[in-house]
Amino acid sequence: MAERVHKGSCHCKKVTWEIRAPEQLVVDECECSICEMLGYLHINVEKPDFTLLTGKDNLSTYTFNTHVAQHYFCQTCGVKSFYVPRSNPNIFSVNFRCLDRTNVKGFEVRSSKGMSWEQVAARMGHTQ
Repeated sequence: MAERVHKGSCHCKKVTWEIRAPEQLVVDECECSICEMLGYLHINVEKPDFTLLTGKDNLSTYTFNTHVAQHYFCQTCGVKSFYVPRSNPNIFSVNFRCLDRTNVKGFEVRSSKGMSWEQVAARMGHTQ
């Protein structure tokens, strides 16, 4: 499967980033408390495959519970376009909804409805 550079951003475009990922994407829908409320659709990439292009100084970080996950929000528009998951702090999860889909040739959304967190984390390639 061919890989591409995909670009993404928050709503106001003050925070921009790019990822290296397949042109045919598998997107995970999670039903945890924060993802469910935000409508977040995960694309998980290794840290070397993520580059923050602009807006580092415009990011706010939100943590809760164990404080391992680092949820990054644009201070201007409030959009969370990427974060570091608690279940695997060695990756970035970017929000498919924040992706410029120019280089996306297709995608599949995998729902976690009814699955336990452990099953979801394993399927998404996270480690406990």
